[in-house]
Amino acid sequence: MGIIILLVVGGIIGWLASMIMRTDAQQGIFLNIVVGIVGALLAGFIVTPLIGGVPITSGAISFQSIIVSLIGAVILLAIVNLVRRGSVR
Repeated sequence: MGIIILLVVGGIIGWLASMIMRTDAQQGIFLNIVVGIVGALLAGFIVTPLIGGVPITSGAISFQSIIVSLIGAVILLAIVNLVRRGSVR
């Protein structure tokens, strides 16, 4: 059950990040889920220990973990845009 929740929350976070970065038209639902989960992983390992709290990948979903995961997904999309186009939108 935890993996299903992670996929759904990851998809929502990836979709929100793609809306913020204006890359939603280029991505489908699968890429939104991947961006959301990878962004959550990156933020969970890097940002969460610095500010304290539990990463979303551990199964505990809180407001703080969702915001940190969203920030991680936005940063991931910015890096991908930088590598693809040479500039961040």
